[in-house]
Amino acid sequence: MHQTKMIQSLAFHTSLACLICVSLFIGSLHAEEPYRPKPGEFPSLEESKAFRGELVFVDHVNRRGSLRLHVDGHYQEGRLHHFAMLPYGMIRYRGAPADLRDIPIGTVLYGRFFLPPDPKNSAVPNGKGNDKTAPAENHAILLEDGPSLCLREGKSWKLRSVDIKNGEGDLVASLHREDDGDGLGGEHKLTIDRSTRIWRGRELLGTDELTADGTWPAEGQKELSGQPVQLALTWHPRYLYQQFHVADIWLDETAMTVATERVRQRHIRHIRTRWMPAMVDSIEYGQFGHAIVTTTLFGGIDESLYADFKPGTSGKMAAAEDTLRTWWPDHDGMDGMIVGVDTSPRNPPLGSSGIQIGFKVPLILEGFRPGRIVRIRAQGWPNVKPPVEERVRGFEDRWPSPEVFQD
Repeated sequence: MHQTKMIQSLAFHTSLACLICVSLFIGSLHAEEPYRPKPGEFPSLEESKAFRGELVFVDHVNRRGSLRLHVDGHYQEGRLHHFAMLPYGMIRYRGAPADLRDIPIGTVLYGRFFLPPDPKNSAVPNGKGNDKTAPAENHAILLEDGPSLCLREGKSWKLRSVDIKNGEGDLVASLHREDDGDGLGGEHKLTIDRSTRIWRGRELLGTDELTADGTWPAEGQKELSGQPVQLALTWHPRYLYQQFHVADIWLDETAMTVATERVRQRHIRHIRTRWMPAMVDSIEYGQFGHAIVTTTLFGGIDESLYADFKPGTSGKMAAAEDTLRTWWPDHDGMDGMIVGVDTSPRNPPLGSSGIQIGFKVPLILEGFRPGRIVRIRAQGWPNVKPPVEERVRGFEDRWPSPEVFQD
């Protein structure tokens, strides 16, 4: 009898030890799982991965595309990095908020990327992460060109010298960059030719104009003594060795300001006709279907547009998808009233404006549930539907197929 109890006790403790080991093992697996944004939340930027590459394909309707990544020390042809913008993902071009449709193919872009929040419904193929040129982090929270990155950080390229022959040649330029900073850094020899657009004040020039007025030599080399400029870089035949061609040069602050303003105005028109994107935070239910929907407006939008959302003004709210596409917003959107705007001082995460609005609707819709994406029309904005290719026209059209990205 005593021996039986000992055996039972030993079996119990052995089972308990095994259970603890299994629990610890499972816990360690969970602890080692990579960070993945949660639907309905703004992720922490510290968990993102930074990548740089050339834009080679764009599906602007579904806010996705492909980059040819520049990987340090990798000199072989790789795969394309197919990406999708997160619903709250921000795009900047020439220092202004922008849309993917604004950015020319070949532009060198810098981005911050996460794993897809919902791999089953990813609009691009899910990567395994075992290829340096096609990492698993393929959902962007920020995508910007070189001038936008430099302007955001208060930096500029410094021109050291120019070497011209028959209208083409090389620029030697340097850019200070911290060891752990995003983007290019150090000194680079960049090619230029008659396709390079040179902006001075409000003028658009070429290499021939600069050689004609003596700014640059017609033939030979000239030292430029660190002249500060902004550069837009694009594809070069020796891209595997991270050589770049200069697509645009802004020689002074006025030139850059003009370029920024032109992009900003396109962005303002785009948002006014497609409406402000936002995420539903909560719902306060009333009687007979009435409700107050509290939403957070997305970040990366021009400040003048946020100012249009004022308490006591009317508007319209429409359900949207993660691609920010709507169905028929001017028809199936819900008219309502802005009853509150919270702009309390806070430090919002990237992707969030930090602005919450309370929107009172006479009838709550399924697309207005917490965590869902909506677009909101402010009073005075056009009450129009977007182009037919931008609208969701059927259930199967809600999640764009990633098959277009097959390598």
